[in-house]
Amino acid sequence: MTLHCPETPPTPSSSHRVVALVAPKQELYPVTSASAVFGYHGPDIPQHYGFSLCAEHPGSLPTTLGAPIQVDNGLEAIDDAETVVIAGWSWTLAPSPAVLDAVSRAHARGARIVAVAAGIFVPAALGLLDGRRASVHWELSNELAIRHPRVVLDNTVIYVDHGDVATAGASAATLDLCLHQVLQEHGAAHAMRIGRQLAAGPHREGCQRQYPPLPTTGPMPDSLAPLLEWLLSRLPDQVTVEDMAVRSGVSPRTLTRQFTEQLGVPPARWLLERRLAATRAMLEETDLPVETIATRVGLSSAVNLRRRFHTALHTTPAAYRRSFR
Repeated sequence: MTLHCPETPPTPSSSHRVVALVAPKQELYPVTSASAVFGYHGPDIPQHYGFSLCAEHPGSLPTTLGAPIQVDNGLEAIDDAETVVIAGWSWTLAPSPAVLDAVSRAHARGARIVAVAAGIFVPAALGLLDGRRASVHWELSNELAIRHPRVVLDNTVIYVDHGDVATAGASAATLDLCLHQVLQEHGAAHAMRIGRQLAAGPHREGCQRQYPPLPTTGPMPDSLAPLLEWLLSRLPDQVTVEDMAVRSGVSPRTLTRQFTEQLGVPPARWLLERRLAATRAMLEETDLPVETIATRVGLSSAVNLRRRFHTALHTTPAAYRRSFR
């Protein structure tokens, strides 16, 4: 059986072209995650991106799933790509000169390079990460350090974005990194609409941890999900860490530890980030005054909202609304 991408309506000529560079023994999860974000979402969501695959040697490529995928485009597809996704390159094989040349030329003319998992070996081989921090999967840290010692490795965060080059340590972070690009280019409201359609959880910031340490006793990492859903449904309310702890049936200290281990931030910080995300969406999609938005997202007053907003985004709500409304 060979997997084929389903047909989608023609991509508007003005769309941002995303090309995923795949290789033999391809892991499909990061490819399908990128496609899910950058692909077609139906007539109700504006189509800002076009998505396609390419390979150094087009044709039927084996995958880790056991079924091959049919890739019709060669490396020439990268020539007019605006984003190149290198999704889980086989790190046991050094990138070929042809691949390195194609990616190098794309980067030189301004294309964004997104490397997932072992895909990091391609921009690293080109020197694009020399002296720069990069998210790397912990299993690849030693090999990457040996081959490319000038890369500043971070095997704790889920992704790092420098604008021209972004890295995601694990395949599961592909969705987060791609939604992050959508958010940066088209605003929080559009990213949230895509995330909701995909039934994805709340977008994780790059600073969150790649993987949580598994506790020897107590709840597993996904035990926070009911609490997070409860918090998102009560953004206007003044919820304290103590309230969260009571809801979860643990002490405030234990809850703070769980948040820090599993999400990379303490409870109050996580809740503030969700409130700011909701603020951004309302600034983009509504004409509500800042005072009303502050009440709806639980930031109590326009003064408090403006202060928090400026600290996080280095701009004012009014300037943000002018940019994205």
